[in-house]
Amino acid sequence: MSLSHAILGLLTVMPMTGYDLKTQAFDNTIAHFWQADQTQIHRTLATMAESGWVESTLEIQEDRPNRKVYHITEAGRGELRRWLKTEQPLPIYREPFLVQLFFAGELDSATVLAHIAHQREGHAARLAHYEQLPVPPTGSSELDRQRTFWRLTLEMGMAMEQAYIDWLNQCEAVVRGMGAQEKEDQNTD
Repeated sequence: MSLSHAILGLLTVMPMTGYDLKTQAFDNTIAHFWQADQTQIHRTLATMAESGWVESTLEIQEDRPNRKVYHITEAGRGELRRWLKTEQPLPIYREPFLVQLFFAGELDSATVLAHIAHQREGHAARLAHYEQLPVPPTGSSELDRQRTFWRLTLEMGMAMEQAYIDWLNQCEAVVRGMGAQEKEDQNTD
């Protein structure tokens, strides 16, 4: 996936400035599973304008700097539909904690348990954040159809965080069991 497709999707909801795309749209929706900073968004908007996928209008403001508001073009809608129909490959994960855990035999159990606890706190906080997000209602209008898909992605995020927490609990139980076995082995020596 490219950032441009995420931006095209967001612009189908309503025209926005690059700043609005980042702070109001991106950060509150897809940033939970696809991050981008302000500079990347502005660079991508410029490239998309060159490709004819978006156009902008200048809004004159008296009390603030003028705003460049972007909207999706028919060519942009065509590109978004083309990309939406494309099968996506499975993601490639890069998880530093899993690399640490893979080599955790080099550490004492207390350190490993501390790492597990830290990860669990982070995933629990993320899950709590997701649970506070408004769950879009479903219904029969086109907007309700779109909100259904938004809800499905939110549910996936919550399920992933809960699965990660469950797995971390399992890891903790295993490491604690290893620690008990180590103590038992030391007592028999």
